Amino acid sequence: MNIFRLTGDLSHLAAIIILLLKIWKTRSCAGISGKSQLLFGLVFTTRYLDLFTAFISLYNTSMKLIYVACSYATVYLIYMKFKATYDGNHDTFRVEFLVVPVGGLSFLVNHDFSPLEILWTFSIYLESVAILPQLFMISKTGEAETITTHYLFFLGLYRALYLINWIWRYYFEGFFDLIAVVAGVVQTILYCDFFYLYVTKGK
Repeated sequence: MNIFRLTGDLSHLAAIIILLLKIWKTRSCAGISGKSQLLFGLVFTTRYLDLFTAFISLYNTSMKLIYVACSYATVYLIYMKFKATYDGNHDTFRVEFLVVPVGGLSFLVNHDFSPLEILWTFSIYLESVAILPQLFMISKTGEAETITTHYLFFLGLYRALYLINWIWRYYFEGFFDLIAVVAGVVQTILYCDFFYLYVTKGK
């Protein structure tokens, strides 16, 4: 654990909580891509199956459970409790074009050809593109509520901090995970245009 990973985790948590609070307080999920949230739910489910097989630390277990619970809660609010406010007409990204190639790639390029490792790799690849339906939705409507942009900002910050974390670990611990680094770079690049808009518009 280092300061970059810790602040990265906290930024990730902040993004999730900001989104949940936004939906709950406004009683609306307008402007939020349900498809992106479903993909994130799939990411956390496939990544944290090791909760049943290994214990690393209380912090590690707690964060995993929080991510999974918040992810499912967000999906529930969008597709069940506040379904009437969900803008499905603009949330039209074809997620199968993400899930199928990512699934195939996780079988071909992984650290170990075992079920848990393939699912972990799948989650890493999928997370790198899971935000695309949300970005696509914003590009279609041409607008994003301030709270949604804050959510995206903290998600992007989380990825950027994790890139620094990997550089730190490489230099000081000799640790290097090519799959995680490449996927993280791809995800950070996807946020670059959004980051530019976020900063220039002062949101």
